[in-house]
Amino acid sequence: MTETQSTTRQQSPGSAKRNAAIDALLTEHAPSEHQDLLSQMMITVCRLAKDGAGRGEIKILNTALKELRYAFKVFAPYSHIPKVTIFGSSRTAEDHPEYVQARKFAERIEKEGWMVITGAGDGIMRAGHHGAKREASFGVAISLPFEQETNDIISDDPKCINFKYFFTRKLLFVKEAAAVVLFPGGLGTQDENFETLTLIQTSKADLVPVVLCDAPGGTYWTQWREYIEEQLLKKDMISPGDTNLFKITDDVDVAVREVLHFYKRYHSSRMVRDDLVMRLKSPLSPQAVERLNDEFGDLATGGRIHTLSTPMTAEGDEFPDLQRLVIKYNYSNIGRLRRMIDAINDEE
Repeated sequence: MTETQSTTRQQSPGSAKRNAAIDALLTEHAPSEHQDLLSQMMITVCRLAKDGAGRGEIKILNTALKELRYAFKVFAPYSHIPKVTIFGSSRTAEDHPEYVQARKFAERIEKEGWMVITGAGDGIMRAGHHGAKREASFGVAISLPFEQETNDIISDDPKCINFKYFFTRKLLFVKEAAAVVLFPGGLGTQDENFETLTLIQTSKADLVPVVLCDAPGGTYWTQWREYIEEQLLKKDMISPGDTNLFKITDDVDVAVREVLHFYKRYHSSRMVRDDLVMRLKSPLSPQAVERLNDEFGDLATGGRIHTLSTPMTAEGDEFPDLQRLVIKYNYSNIGRLRRMIDAINDEE
């Protein structure tokens, strides 16, 4: 049993007194419908002190918590607007074809009602802000001893957030994104690419469209795919379906279409116990559901893919008007699930 689970066991007199004091403090100074979770966080802080954690360790946790709390606050007013995270090199000049391509993509996706999240530096990051404009941009900056100065478009904007740690910054890039688009870049871009794909592959992040976009005629991502196929796929280090998790193109129209098509009918999904529940913007016909069972029934551990017209009890009141598609998902092939979403969106 973990320490988190142990909070439900019989409490010692000392623990009961501590927990009561924490509940009273929260009730008076920070009333919230999530008091159970806030209480657990404060219990963890008490345990941290009891463990004798060093000052350096406590500083890491304190800084990370403060960074995430502030970032959540900044993003909260825009939770209803879809956002795309853009990654790429900070060294790309404004007249470079890759900068021009990134700016065009950001401009096009902003006109479709999306906002852009990218780093706050120059290069591709500035191109994202350049295309989407300041009002539709978030800057997620990192403190570095070189290269990372805030660009003139997002500088001093309330939606520009400064991070000390890469791990807290990366969390926001993925957590807030309904799509991820990458342009050519260096080690940081490759890190962000592989981490995004890994989180999706392992179901630690939501399944979203990932587009690897080159300048017209560019070969950066096609050569990357050759490495993936030769060194990873052929050596059975990844599954064939994993290559369905990304789209490579050198055409802005294709990149925009890939992002928008993903949400043509598909809305969102969440796990409810053993069931994967997909919310749909428009309902599927019984015939369409049968076609999904014929083609993707192997993704279920048992039973059949079926629909619900109301939320499952454990979902609460999230999106009550959307049809549900329910599958006892076996986690066997996230790439096949990605193709199933395409099939759902392709149904008339």
